[in-house]
Formats: sequence, C-alpha cells, structure tokens
Amino acid sequence: MEKEILEIRWHGRGGQGAKTAALLFGEACLETGKYIQAFPEYGPERMGAPVTAYNRLSSSEIKIHSGIKNPDVLVILDTSLLDACEDILAGIKDDGIILLNTSESPEKIREKLNLKESKIKIYTVDASKISLECLGRDLPNTPMLGA
Repeated sequence: MEKEILEIRWHGRGGQGAKTAALLFGEACLETGKYIQAFPEYGPERMGAPVTAYNRLSSSEIKIHSGIKNPDVLVILDTSLLDACEDILAGIKDDGIILLNTSESPEKIREKLNLKESKIKIYTVDASKISLECLGRDLPNTPMLGA
C-alpha cells in the first residue's frame, strides 16, 4: 500500500544546498502529476550554519503546512551535524530511511548511531567526493538527489 504522504527532511549547512535540493526534488516531482511541498527552515544564519529543508509528496492535496517532525526519509548532507545537532534523528519513522553523505559504510553508521536493532534503512553516498571530482567544490546536494 502506498503511503498517503511521503515526508522528507533534509539537514545540511548553509551553502551545501539543502534548500536547493528540496526545491529541485519538488520541481522534478511536479512532472509526475503529484502534489508537492518544498520549503526551507532557517534563520539569519550565515554560511556553514545548520539548515533544514522539507518535502512532502502525495497523490492528493496536501493540507499540512508545517515542518516535518516524523520523516519517512532523512537526508543528511554533512556528517558533522550528527554531533552538532543532537536531535537530528528525532522523529524518524520506525521503518524510515536515512541517506547520509559519507564515505563510511551503512553498517558503521548504524553502529555509530546506535541503531543496530532498528528497522531503519541506512544508505551512504560519498556525495562530497563526487562533487569535488566533478565540480571542484564540495556541493553534495546534487549527488544526494541522484541517490
């Protein structure tokens, strides 16, 4: 059975493209005829400060207009946020997915996050390496979108 609303929460630092990734994902989903929301949440912080962005995707009209507390998918663009933001994993659904920009294996991340017994799926992509090789800059948002 398809979920009524798929909710994605993006975490990154200012300048890494979390906001842009959420907006690009939203634009791509519009092509499928689905209803979509894409919006960031941040204050007057500068480059390097933690940033959160959100997506909601549904086959019917979305009537919720708030941040996402219980995401189906959690995308983390910067592993330093795992230590800097102690509540970064808060609310992820029991059968959720974590997509993390790192060169470490999903098994190592599962251990590090103390999720050994969890049903949460963990996927890792070295998006920073891909970005540096292709663009010469650490912009992990586009490789993470491709993942």
